Amino acid sequence: MATTATKKEVSVAEKLDALYELQKIDSEIDKIRTVRGELPLEVQDLEDELEGITLRIAKGQEEIKEMETEITDRKNAIKDSELAISKYKEQQNKVRNNREFESLAKEIEYQELEIKLHDKKSKEVKFKITSKKENIDEAKARLEFRKGDLTSKRKELDEIVGETQKDEEKLMAASEAAMKKIDERLITAYSRLRNNSKNGLAVVPVERDSCGGCFNKIPPQRQLEITLKRKIIVCEHCGRILVPISEEA
Repeated sequence: MATTATKKEVSVAEKLDALYELQKIDSEIDKIRTVRGELPLEVQDLEDELEGITLRIAKGQEEIKEMETEITDRKNAIKDSELAISKYKEQQNKVRNNREFESLAKEIEYQELEIKLHDKKSKEVKFKITSKKENIDEAKARLEFRKGDLTSKRKELDEIVGETQKDEEKLMAASEAAMKKIDERLITAYSRLRNNSKNGLAVVPVERDSCGGCFNKIPPQRQLEITLKRKIIVCEHCGRILVPISEEA
């Protein structure tokens, strides 16, 4: 409750000073992140791509195992059919009439068709395995190539992060500290303005009689009110919070 009371006692001028100080800190953080550019996203995209390729390779290898099992099963089925044919042929030598002979002949014919079918299917599966292995080899080659890209991008990012990390950490701590001096309603408005602005500017000084954000002219009477800092004034064109030029010094 004491904290809330303290914030109510803060003057408008102090609020504007705190907001502009927060803006300057956040703008410095933006500059650091701009230096990094798209590298973090590029690294993430490469990591996602490598993960996808790795999963495809693993899935392909699993499918090859399943197809090899199918070939083995068909080979065993062919052996079973060959044994059955041998058995039926032996039985043909012992038959007593043509009807029994013909019946066994049909069984032999059926098993021979089964052998041809299994042989045909095995060849088809072998072709699929060859094609699948070629795809896997291509994926492995791409995986190694993209790993090189990722290593290069990570190194580049690490170098930039290494140069700026301490500064960013200090600025982030300063930003959090500055936010604590400002009431939640203003922080919400400030954050919304920053998110809606391409350059992240929510609080800008009046420069050369113009808004420091959109550069539209500010009427003299309005400039006087901004200089007095008795109330929070926003640009009627872009909605940014305006502060006197002296605040930039």
